[in-house]
Amino acid sequence: MPFIPHSDADVKAMLKTIGASSIEDLFDEIPAELKIGALEQVPPGLNEMEISRLMKERAAQDGTPLNFAGAGAYEHHIPAAVWTIVTRGEFYSAYTPYQAEASQGTLQLIYEYQTMMTRLTGMDVSNASLYDGATSLAEAVLMAERCAKKGPRKVLVPRSVHPSYRKTLHTIVDQQDIEVVEIDVDATGGHLDPAWLATQDFGDFTALVVPQPNFFGVLEDVDALTDWAHAKGALVIGVVNPLSLAVLKAPGQWGRTGADIVCGDGQPLGVPLSSGGPYFGILACKKEFVRQMAGRIVGRTTDLDGKEGFALTLQAREQHIRRAKATSNICTNQGLLVTAATIHMSMLGPQGVERVAAVSMDNTRRLRDKLCAIDGVEVLFARPFFHEVALRLPKPAHDIVERLAHENIVAGFALGEEYPELGDALLVCATETKTEGDLDRFAAALAAALR
Repeated sequence: MPFIPHSDADVKAMLKTIGASSIEDLFDEIPAELKIGALEQVPPGLNEMEISRLMKERAAQDGTPLNFAGAGAYEHHIPAAVWTIVTRGEFYSAYTPYQAEASQGTLQLIYEYQTMMTRLTGMDVSNASLYDGATSLAEAVLMAERCAKKGPRKVLVPRSVHPSYRKTLHTIVDQQDIEVVEIDVDATGGHLDPAWLATQDFGDFTALVVPQPNFFGVLEDVDALTDWAHAKGALVIGVVNPLSLAVLKAPGQWGRTGADIVCGDGQPLGVPLSSGGPYFGILACKKEFVRQMAGRIVGRTTDLDGKEGFALTLQAREQHIRRAKATSNICTNQGLLVTAATIHMSMLGPQGVERVAAVSMDNTRRLRDKLCAIDGVEVLFARPFFHEVALRLPKPAHDIVERLAHENIVAGFALGEEYPELGDALLVCATETKTEGDLDRFAAALAAALR
């Protein structure tokens, strides 16, 4: 990896310049009894050749399995140019653009990202990203409560929302006197049934969370759900896979007036799996709610000479304003990942993003057909889906996942681990990266494992 070495001579020269005799002099205000001394559990340092070899060996331990797992993080092709550009020093080392006069490049990139997100989601405003999809849902719920200002502090969340998202939501809002009511989904369709919902009395509530597609890959009846929630005087929070919006109706067009807040994870847009992160969170909303949005917003303006420029228009984090007035004290701009997503979408263009989504859908449908041709394997939910599908197996899904792992195949997500009532169900995903040979290899391995 690139680095700038400091030789002993360099260190001595710098110390001489600042008038210090040793590096220890820089920390002389720390009492000796507070210093830890030797780091006995830290191994000795390695030279460049040794550390390079060690990191290559550890990277090789991950292997290159044939991956059919999705469940919130997806393997998509990322053009080599994306991260070659992202890791340029101008982007790689850039921090929050507090000084607009010195950060025009970063500010413009974030502005372009926001524009792309509003076009994908059909919303009026997008912020400059959050930690990940799970925390973006929590921020969306907190935002909805602020928008409501008074009344019940209750939000309805279908169990078809990603389990990790729901756990994170509970962690963040349970101590803030916000009730999270989890709603069971239809056993046949794997979706939140609007007809059933209309027969229920949940009392007054602030917002309804609508996943599209949901955790099972199933498409929800977003129009009916949105109109039902609005008729109850509640807001609608859409949880989306941004890639799916290239082929599905934008949340801003759901129902008669559209969703109010949209969140999700931006990982499918140019961000590698990286053993689980880092990723970045999406948050967008209608203009009327922008003052309650967490994070930052970049705006475009003109200077006194009429030249175009960019600046931080909204800064609602505690480091910018009084802590008690902040909309969030934990949100961050995942700038490097947003940079990758912006470059990725720019390179693919609208038609390219749509092709990726369409090919992923087609591959998953062909995979479904191949797997369901195996005796005892059948589709779990009778509903349209995006690029994930839940299958019922004749043997424990967890055991099948473990067995195929030995054949260097990531078979999917065993749904019974989070949804015991679904039994031996396996959630599989095929993106545009999978060939016909890949699909056949998985089908043959699954058939052998089931035998």
